[in-house]
Amino acid sequence: MTDFISMCDALRGLTDGTPHLISNLANAAALLWQSLDDINWAGFYLSDGEKLVLGPFCGKPACIEIPLGRGVCGTAAKAGNTLVVPNVHEFDGHIACDGDSNSEIVVPIKKDGRVVAVLDIDSPKFDRFSEKDRAGLEEFARVIDQMNVARDGFLWTEGNI
Repeated sequence: MTDFISMCDALRGLTDGTPHLISNLANAAALLWQSLDDINWAGFYLSDGEKLVLGPFCGKPACIEIPLGRGVCGTAAKAGNTLVVPNVHEFDGHIACDGDSNSEIVVPIKKDGRVVAVLDIDSPKFDRFSEKDRAGLEEFARVIDQMNVARDGFLWTEGNI
């Protein structure tokens, strides 16, 4: 069972005082990769306002661009809500970057009310992600959202990708 409180605390420890967005996201992806069981991809897509662009991740090579509204990631980003998909093969418009993925969770990361990125996690197991996972990963995303608040340096902006 995943201890999301400890994961969030670890993420704060890794990113505290570090204004480098890409480096912080890389460490966040690595932390998810080492902490979660039964996953085969964990990472981020960053929004440029029209599409999602591949950010730091752990797993097999992935799609570089995803239009807003397409696939699980694009749909979650456009709606601004977390999507838990127990069987990606039944999701209309699913984009199969890794044929081994069978379930997925995507959590939007917002800044000032707009989606600036999504946290995407895939699993080879069907129905891998629970409501506890949803709540824990939404809190993890809030920690990411707060990483660069009121700091100089690399902040969330569309020009950052």
